[in-house]
Amino acid sequence: MSTDDTPTIVLVGHGMVGQRFLEALAERGLTGTHRVVVLCEEPRPAYDRVQLTSYFSGKTPEDLSMTDMAFIAEHGIELRVGDPAESVDREARRVTARSGLVVDYDVLVLATGSYPFVPPVPGKDAEGCFVYRTIEDLLAIEEYAENATTGAVVGGGLLGLEAAGALKGLGLTSHIVEFAPRLMPVQVDEGGGAALLRTIEDMGLSVHTGVGTQEILTGEDGAVTGMKLSDGSELATDLVVFSAGVRPRDQLARDCGLAVGERGGISVDERCRTVTDERVFAIGECALAVDGRVYGLVAPGYEQAETAAATIAAQEASFTGADLSTKLKLLGVDVASFGDAHGTTADCLDVVYSDSRAGLYKKLVVGRDGTLLGGILVGDAEAYGTLRAFTGSVPPVSPESLVLPAGAGAPAQLGPSALPDDAVICSCHNVTKGTIRGAVTEHSCTTVPEVKKCTRAGTGCGSCVKVLGQLVTAELEASGVEVDKGLCGCFAQTREELYEIVGALRITSYRELLDRYGREGARGGEGCEVCKPAVGSIIASLAPAIGASGYVLDGEQAALQDTNDHFLANLQRNGSYSVVPRIPGGEIAPEKLIVIGEIARDFGLYTKITGGQRIDMFGARVEQLPVIWARLVDAGFESGHAYGKSLRTVKSCVGQTWCRYGVQDSVRMAIDLELRYRGLRSPHKLKSAVSGCARECAEAQSKDFGVIATSNGWNLYVGGNGGATPRHADLLAQDLSDAELVRLIDRFLMFYIRTADKLERTSTWLERIPGGLDHVRDVVVHDSLGICDELESLMSAHVSHYRDEWAQTINDPEKLARFVSFVNAPDAPDPVVGFVPERDQMKPDLPLLSIGLRRTEEDLAADLEEDLLEGSTRR
Repeated sequence: MSTDDTPTIVLVGHGMVGQRFLEALAERGLTGTHRVVVLCEEPRPAYDRVQLTSYFSGKTPEDLSMTDMAFIAEHGIELRVGDPAESVDREARRVTARSGLVVDYDVLVLATGSYPFVPPVPGKDAEGCFVYRTIEDLLAIEEYAENATTGAVVGGGLLGLEAAGALKGLGLTSHIVEFAPRLMPVQVDEGGGAALLRTIEDMGLSVHTGVGTQEILTGEDGAVTGMKLSDGSELATDLVVFSAGVRPRDQLARDCGLAVGERGGISVDERCRTVTDERVFAIGECALAVDGRVYGLVAPGYEQAETAAATIAAQEASFTGADLSTKLKLLGVDVASFGDAHGTTADCLDVVYSDSRAGLYKKLVVGRDGTLLGGILVGDAEAYGTLRAFTGSVPPVSPESLVLPAGAGAPAQLGPSALPDDAVICSCHNVTKGTIRGAVTEHSCTTVPEVKKCTRAGTGCGSCVKVLGQLVTAELEASGVEVDKGLCGCFAQTREELYEIVGALRITSYRELLDRYGREGARGGEGCEVCKPAVGSIIASLAPAIGASGYVLDGEQAALQDTNDHFLANLQRNGSYSVVPRIPGGEIAPEKLIVIGEIARDFGLYTKITGGQRIDMFGARVEQLPVIWARLVDAGFESGHAYGKSLRTVKSCVGQTWCRYGVQDSVRMAIDLELRYRGLRSPHKLKSAVSGCARECAEAQSKDFGVIATSNGWNLYVGGNGGATPRHADLLAQDLSDAELVRLIDRFLMFYIRTADKLERTSTWLERIPGGLDHVRDVVVHDSLGICDELESLMSAHVSHYRDEWAQTINDPEKLARFVSFVNAPDAPDPVVGFVPERDQMKPDLPLLSIGLRRTEEDLAADLEEDLLEGSTRR
């Protein structure tokens, strides 16, 4: 025990749960009355392990940090990183660290977490074998992958899929080996696993389920060369990542005589005190809770941290179990499970919706009395927050309406008012709807950030933030508080209102709009990054009608654009740009294919056929863009607007011209539509497709507007989305002639542009706009508002005034001056943009990029100046 009058709390381990425990101590004033010592094994303080894979998307270890060192200093916490506890003497109440430091304690809290389980197979320790648990693991994998071409992940659970995605992101051909018959066997059932499998295989990953790893094969140098699987097959690979689950790190507890479970985990009571010693606590993944479970999720760990801190502060608290609901985004796919997801409750029933082509699977488990018991969502987890909150109660609508996607029936829109006050909204911090309402009504919180600070809701995994925002808005409106729905801090008007102002008053300048209609404090200012591109898009959409220039790099418009529009190309990961010429309908002549090949060859560009049926050329330096465009324009190409919030592509099948099933000329129609709507600026990107028959090979029902041929004409579908939140398009009208089809699309697009919010896809807009599809049909088909002539006129003006932005730019010397890496050295290339060979092409040199990003602007400027001086000397 401690030798002075100040009692000492020693925390062993400083992960996410350990950091939450420190915050809980501070909230109860214990950091002011106790000495707090933290022994951390890793070389860095607590970081967000849940978001670990985001490191491969550009986040740095500093970005992942959860430790505010000012908090540590303010509360006098003695944090020792890289110095783990080596032994515990419970009789003397003493902990000895690796450095030799000896600390006497009054209370000892073990938060040692877990360690990765590596199957005991021959070769598991070979060079090229890794685990996926810490930042240091990721750094090692990243370095080794530089000289590898293929990677395999052992384990198809949460971390396994994330690891496979990371390997794919590093440029490796990736395999997943899972012993169970499906991916994520703990979270999803057979149907959910099938949907997940299809989606992941479509991303280019190879999945091997129902087989185990028998041996890691190595070469003469001892490095990994492959894997031998339980079915007798062999898998060639240069790198292996083990992600086959975790085990509680309880060796320190075992060594000092604390009781552990048969399968591991430090045994604790409902107050998180060890059953052996009331002065020792265990929390997080190292603890075996009183319900006999070791919890591997962060939310139960946080609850255990709160319980331990409360017990130390002599407050009433207990932990007897936790909700295991989870919502994840794996390789871009939403996966969620909640409650009794696998239907183990007696006499329960399943309500299932499945669409294997779209990668959607939704299952609700309900009791005989209609009680929602749990569920699984794959591909679309939008309703997770609401459904989880209803678990254990009878929802006010039928289960069928809760799983049907928009467009496949009449799905119920359950708002916050339908949830009971005791519904848990934030499972990470166990925050109920009643607590959130209280934050608004009793603590005068008026924004989501204020409610987060007051209740901690939404500060964990973040999956509840959308529902949180709905609750805050609903409670404010119910209290008679006017909710600010303005576009941003500069404008009190919505985007729709600003569109009407710009159109009615023919305002052609962002500056004029801001000075006349901006909030008082914003007038005369510079605006913000929210409203500038939004207003720029409005002016571009209305340009022909209001007498403005539709060229986005003209005058003031250029300053309103984001990086992609500013250079008429897509900025890529290493600072280079991609060039995507328009290929209407996906149809291209051999001569034009040769031109693209020659340009890619001459400029050393990486080429890839896109999902939109055109060819993307990656790796162009900013100063090369106009030269590439000039060659493309000379060959008859124009901008494909892949960089803009505008029409991207209109895909097509070959239709009746070639296909024996086709009933209409889908290629001709796709080309006509793409040439008509090219360059149309809108709140978000627009995608389309035309299928020549009901077999739907062009996937038109996953597009913003899609067309399917019938024997009598064309069916028009709207509001589809095949992206991160898939949505089947709705049938707007059927058996249309060519002219009728074009007229309705004109109206639909201009009505969307007129009424949508900033960065709102048609799918979201169609569900948000009052009246939904029926209202849109009334407006654009039946002209219920009497505005169809105006909508058609606006589209006609757009079509007649269209000009190719690439051609305009290469013919304007003033505009060409912007296409340089350094304004003071226009001929100098960016030194960070480099490439290495791969599969007969090239890819970004990520180590060079990493080095460049970690250098200061002053370093780069000094290097550039030195290079220029040397060049002058040589000249």
